[in-house]
Amino acid sequence: MIELKGRMKTAEVESESGLSILDHALKHDIDWGFSCTRGTCARCRCLIESGMEYLEDVTDEEWDRLEQHELDEGYRLGCQAMVKSSAGHIVAVNKPYF
Repeated sequence: MIELKGRMKTAEVESESGLSILDHALKHDIDWGFSCTRGTCARCRCLIESGMEYLEDVTDEEWDRLEQHELDEGYRLGCQAMVKSSAGHIVAVNKPYF
């Protein structure tokens, strides 16, 4: 399961391996900020409050866009954070810079 917390809407949805956090938010009509879907705009930046172990490793795009302290705190780009296992519970909160 993934608990997605958008700007005004929160929902718990079934997680699907191979889909990104942003894919899940769009599929379930969560008000998740995004623009490019390529990892350059960072409007889809999110805080993974739990379940980081169920996501694929940080991508090159995330290393290029996010600061080390953000990654250490649990921030990811929603368009890049891919679910690798639907066996656990993930909590992701949309936290754009603006």
